[in-house]
Amino acid sequence: MTDAREELVELTRRLVSIPSHEDETAAGDAIKSWLREETDAAVTRDDAGNVFARRDGSGEGDGDEAGDSDEAGDGDGGARELALVGHHDVVPPDESQVADGEYVVETRGGRIYGRGTADMKGAVAASMLAFRDAAPAGRLTFVSFVGEEVGGEGARAAIDEGFAPDAAVVGEGSTNYSGDDVTDVAVAHKGRRGSTVTARGSAAHASEPEAGENAVYRACDAVDVIRGLEFPAADVFGERLRGSVAVTEIDGGSAWNVVPEACEVTVDERTVPGERAPLERVEEIPGVEWTVDQDLPPMACEDEAFADAVLAAADEAQAATPELVTKPHATDAGWLAAAGTACVVCGAAEPGEAHTASESVSIDVLERCYRIYRGAAERWPAE
Repeated sequence: MTDAREELVELTRRLVSIPSHEDETAAGDAIKSWLREETDAAVTRDDAGNVFARRDGSGEGDGDEAGDSDEAGDGDGGARELALVGHHDVVPPDESQVADGEYVVETRGGRIYGRGTADMKGAVAASMLAFRDAAPAGRLTFVSFVGEEVGGEGARAAIDEGFAPDAAVVGEGSTNYSGDDVTDVAVAHKGRRGSTVTARGSAAHASEPEAGENAVYRACDAVDVIRGLEFPAADVFGERLRGSVAVTEIDGGSAWNVVPEACEVTVDERTVPGERAPLERVEEIPGVEWTVDQDLPPMACEDEAFADAVLAAADEAQAATPELVTKPHATDAGWLAAAGTACVVCGAAEPGEAHTASESVSIDVLERCYRIYRGAAERWPAE
């Protein structure tokens, strides 16, 4: 292996080996320490636990490296800023991925196996190396967020503190979307709005159903409304992104001989930029309420020149021909885009790989992502 490839494998294995499904502190410590040892950048960590590193176009750091900061920081407002974005939290590991309280990491068959390899410590490692090695055309920032897997807590905290780069490459998976062995550039992704429809009635003995108001019937009427809704869709640079709405759970009734007084329906909606399904229509039914439990925003890139620059870097970094694609899953790009950052998603994870007991990432693709991130930093912004 080349020195860069060996370094990428070593760094990925190091990050993956650190448990970070309950507490991201140790993983953040490792990222911060590596950046301070390997770069001249200004490296900070905010109160949420997000790790930042910043360089200007001359390749130098732009701030005091000593100590952590409780500010996300705005930096020099005169330079256009590109951020390489990842997260170092992971979902809880499968029991096979843990031994003696530590995460198991294995390398075989050209892949690295372990919790967080695909989602997304491999891409974090590739971003760290690209951040160090690039000769950026503008201001370059690396950030690894906490809390992505629990609703983007780290990203939202950073945005609230003023983090607002002009553009961002978010290293979530975009590999094998348009074809085999190709890393594409996602210019849009769906969001997720999870909600609950609550139907209320009045209880009665089931032998006299007319004496009560059946909450299950009202819930079924609401389900019929949901089934009749049209799914929103959006077009981003010629790519079609179609939303969806599905009832996923229903719970009502207390006994076989009692007319139910309450019934709840869980609704999973995959949202698209600019439009939502009109779920509020269920409240036209007497006794029915609708509440939103989670709302992860969708993403659409609004800067075609930026998307083209990342696509050109992706094309240069691989033998296959990458395409602009859309992605079905929500990422931190949704929060950044909602705050005004032009975002694309480009990373090593393949469909169906993340969060599995056999989670792994291709070393070849990680090396490819390193080249893409470095190339994007050196291409954007154009002179």
